[in-house]
Amino acid sequence: MTEKNRTFPLPLSSVTDKGARKATVFAPVATPQTATQNAARYAPPQHPAPRPVATPSKSHGYALERAQPAPAAAPRDSALVSAAVRRAMVQRIANQGVQDQLVLGAMDQVPRHIFMDEGLAPQAYVDASLPIGHHQTISQPYIVARMIEVMRNGGQLKRVLEIGTGCGYQAAVLACVAQEVYSIERIKPLHELAKANLRPLRVPNLRLHYGDGMLGLPQAAPFDGIILAAAGMEVPQALLEQLTIGGRLVAPVGVRAQHLELITRIGKTEWASQTLEDCHFVPLRPGVV
Repeated sequence: MTEKNRTFPLPLSSVTDKGARKATVFAPVATPQTATQNAARYAPPQHPAPRPVATPSKSHGYALERAQPAPAAAPRDSALVSAAVRRAMVQRIANQGVQDQLVLGAMDQVPRHIFMDEGLAPQAYVDASLPIGHHQTISQPYIVARMIEVMRNGGQLKRVLEIGTGCGYQAAVLACVAQEVYSIERIKPLHELAKANLRPLRVPNLRLHYGDGMLGLPQAAPFDGIILAAAGMEVPQALLEQLTIGGRLVAPVGVRAQHLELITRIGKTEWASQTLEDCHFVPLRPGVV
């Protein structure tokens, strides 16, 4: 590997905001990418109307429909609240530097709260990672958007691999910006949870696999992009070899001090790496449980 200088499609046609169960969504609070440091207090949302962001085009086969609002008698219906707070989340991500309109549109379309436990749903649009069980987390919204933006690099993604499905949220976002998405989860209960969470969304271009993510998915390779949702000391060579020439992999690297690493395959046996910003992820582990 050489060092270089710094220099989707998805018919989510059955989205529901599960309003009856999750009636209140609180305002985003900036916190680091770690579930253990989330803020304990939240205020009701008071955001100016955000500027519109582009939504994934139907030329990609993406036709997500928003949940229909309740009758006028219930103007504070949870579906409306969730949509408004989600837009505020997207505006905050844009303010943090994410510029890819396709990625921002995907973040605006995918309802993050349905991927979380009911008790944590009110915090769904806070800019923080949150626990999903089994010592794992759902990643901070900014980090999700940032990693996908870096991997996409303004180009078309035909086939993408995600290592660490978790609750399925990032896989749903990826399915908005890539033609085919494959996602691997090594923890069986989380694999089942992701399937349950994604089922109502009816995502035809997403395939979930239970297995060892460090081995990748050679039967579906090569991939235009690979994204890791767990950090190791280094990126497994098996994953690097499953990139197409010109393909881009984004992964957190490190143990206590972690940073995002962008690796681009530039030849059959040659890769270039670039260090990005600091981050914090759960550890990358081998095998299945």
